[in-house]
Amino acid sequence: MDFQLINGGFSREEAYHLLAELVAVKIRFHQAKISAADNEEDIKMREGRIKGLQERLEKFHAELKNMGGYVHLEGKVSLN
Repeated sequence: MDFQLINGGFSREEAYHLLAELVAVKIRFHQAKISAADNEEDIKMREGRIKGLQERLEKFHAELKNMGGYVHLEGKVSLN
């Protein structure tokens, strides 16, 4: 089953804002798991995932700066 989350044209600013909000939700998810974690391995893994999300968002933002006009975003969630 698929859930189409994003599909359409956005300005560069809208695209960045939308993705930044989605990343923020995932970061809050990991932070909540860190708060509830009781082992260092899980905490370090989640901290690494948060850092990776932040780095990918920065790369996305840099790439958007090189694009003109509107961009097309498409994102879906697939249950397997």
